[in-house]
This record gives sequence, structure tokens and C-alpha cells, in this order.
Amino acid sequence: MSADVKVKLLNSQDAGFMATLLSSLSLPMADDEAIDAAVVNILAQVKVNGDAAVLDFTKQFDRLNVASVAELEISQEALKNAYDDLSVEQKNALDIAAQRVRSYHEKQKNEAGCHSWEYEEADGTRLGQKVTALDRVGIYVPGGKAAYPSSVLMNAIPAKVAGVKEVIMVVPTPDGARNPLVLAAAYLSGVDRVFTIGGAQAVGALAYGTQTIPPVDKIVGPGNAYVAAAKRRVFGTVGIDMIAGPSEILVLCDGSSNPDWIAMDLFSQAEHDELAQSILLCPDEQFILQVQASINKLLPEMPRKQVIETSLTNRALLIKVNDMGEACEIANAIAAEHLEICAGEPRKWAELIRHAGAIFMGNYTSESLGDYCAGPNHVLPTARTARFSSPLGVYDFIKRSSMIEVSEAGAQTLGVVASTLAHGEGLTAHARAAEMRLNK
Repeated sequence: MSADVKVKLLNSQDAGFMATLLSSLSLPMADDEAIDAAVVNILAQVKVNGDAAVLDFTKQFDRLNVASVAELEISQEALKNAYDDLSVEQKNALDIAAQRVRSYHEKQKNEAGCHSWEYEEADGTRLGQKVTALDRVGIYVPGGKAAYPSSVLMNAIPAKVAGVKEVIMVVPTPDGARNPLVLAAAYLSGVDRVFTIGGAQAVGALAYGTQTIPPVDKIVGPGNAYVAAAKRRVFGTVGIDMIAGPSEILVLCDGSSNPDWIAMDLFSQAEHDELAQSILLCPDEQFILQVQASINKLLPEMPRKQVIETSLTNRALLIKVNDMGEACEIANAIAAEHLEICAGEPRKWAELIRHAGAIFMGNYTSESLGDYCAGPNHVLPTARTARFSSPLGVYDFIKRSSMIEVSEAGAQTLGVVASTLAHGEGLTAHARAAEMRLNK
């Protein structure tokens, strides 16, 4: 590893700045076609051959050779044992995180339109909306390069708060290595069934069902490029939360923060994988140079320094802006997954932000607190999709049905309106159905 990592510097006043910025946000597409072709084959085999295909692919990719998919299911007793066997420190941390995530999503359920409602009009017509939870949800938890118990909490708890009857979790365990914290988190979150399978074959099993794994109504949770491609392919057969890309952090800083803190916050996303992106927007040129110095000072002590270096070298940006107002404008164009505002008046600048997955305000609000235990969900829109989508929440595990009960009096008024519009559209049966209910 080189002794000095040089992060790309940009200035908002440079000619062609915005084009350069948007180009830097895009990901390389070279492998997409090959990945998609492989996923199409995997899904087709799982759809036709069920358990047999799941076993074949699990043997091929995770090197697990078992006789039945039932052997890949982890019992509730084993999940409880994993929780009971945690150290006191781990158990306390998991308990606190789970409690905070649950409390936040219970509040969200009450405040975010997740309840049925109706009202009555003067003529007795009743209109409303019936909200019901999904019956069965599948959650995908990554388990390859790293294990993520926090992802279990963030996916399973809001589903249970919403009232989902059955949550089925899939998690790859290459070479049979099971992470106790992941299993303990599944127990604590109320996951109903856990299968140690992963990749596109796990997505296919959840979407289509097999002899052992029942089909679900929606699949949530992040995964690698194969998982993302598989979720895109099965959408329509089942619902999905989003297509998750590499992790991102955007830091807006007025120059009053500790540069070491900012450098470490940039590392916190860069260590996820080589394609993760870390960006700093700051009006203080000297502070940007201090952050660059902190990067080079702190990087050698990081266990995942090679991943961080690759990410920072290829995808990170340190951007000099005119002022914090301009930083907010640029932030809205970036629409980052994680947005930190490290400034003296963070709420002032947060008012100007329209597009971000999650907004972290103030110098003491590191993004990592949101990842684990603050309470809000850490499953967030990536790749600029925060322009039109939201974090995972209770609302992702419910659906709404319109409720209409027209009174006899109401039918006299609405029937005339419907008849007129239906005739205008050339739909005579529609018109007649309304007209038949009019009092002659």
C-alpha cells in the first residue's frame, strides 16, 4: 500500500464541474451483462427445480454439501442458544440497539399513515382506507465478506412492528461459518425461520418458493451485485424494497470540525467495499487540506486499509465550494445515501436539503451511530435514488385498500357523474351499471 493516498480534489468554480461530479457518481457497468445472464440462469433453475437447484448452487458457491434444504434451516432453539451464549457486552449492545430500532419504528407506525381510516359524507356514503400488513416477508442478510447483525434488526423489526405474520431470513454461510451475532439478532427480532442460503438462488427461492421454502410477498435487504440483479428480475412476482448499490457518505462541513473525525467518517463508508463512495463538501480550503492530511495519518492503522485506500483513490472526492448554501445545492444534486452536516448550525442547513437517505446533524452525530443504534433504519436509497425513494420503514410492510360504501342517496349523485364520464369514454356497461341504481 502506498504511504500517501491522494483523494481527488474538485472546485465548484471549475469549468464543467457539475458534469465532472455527476460522472464521478456513476458506477462502472462492464460486468452487468455477465452478472445478469448468470442470474437469469440461476432463477430459471430455482423456479423449475426448487430445492434441488438451491442445493446445487449452495454447494457450488458456498461449498456446503448437504442432502436437503431442511438441513440448511436453523432452529429457533439454535437462534436462542446463539443469543444466550453472547458475552454480556455483546448482549447488552444488541438489546439496546434492538430496543431503539423497535421504539423508532413503533413511533413511525403511529405517525406515518400506517393505520386504517374512514369518514362519512352528509348523504351517508362512507369512504376510507384499510391498512393491512403483508402475510410473509423474506429478508436477505449479507454473509460473505462480512456479517451484519445490524441488518437483521433493521429489516426484521419494522416488519414485525407492521404486523407481518411470518418473516423468513436467508443468510449465506460460506464453508458453514455461522456468525453468532447474526443468529442472535434474528432471535431478538422475532424472525420466524432462517435458512443458510444466499445469492441469486436465495432470492429465487423466496420469490418462487421451493418444496421447503415458502414463497414470500416481498423481499427486502441489501446484497451483492448478483442479489441486486435477482431482486430486479423477480420484482412483479414479489415486491422488493429497493435495488441497493455500494454505500455512500456525503459530508457537508463548514470547517469548524475536527479533521480527524471527518476523515474517519469518510473511512466508515469506504471500508464497506472498493466501490463505496465518500465525498466532502467544504468552503474552507485549508480545512480540506487538513482532512487530506488526516486521511494519510489515520489510514495505516485501519484493519481494512487496502479496501479503504482503493475506495478513496478511485471514488472519493474532496470538493471546495463557495459557501454552505452552495454545498446544500450540490448535496441535493448528489442525493446521497448518508448525509452528515458537521457545522455550527446543522439544522439551518438541513432545512435546505431535499434529497438524502438519512441526514445526520451536528459534529457528534457520526453516521455509524445511525448504522447500529440510533433508531432510524439504515437500509437507505443509494445511487441518487434518494431523489424519489425513502429509507426502509414500517410503511414498506403494509399495503392499503380503498374502502367505498355508497349510500342510496349518494348513488343518485355519483351515478349521474359516473354515467356521463363513462359514456364519454365509450364504456356503455360502466354507464349502465351506474344508471341502474338511479331512482326513476
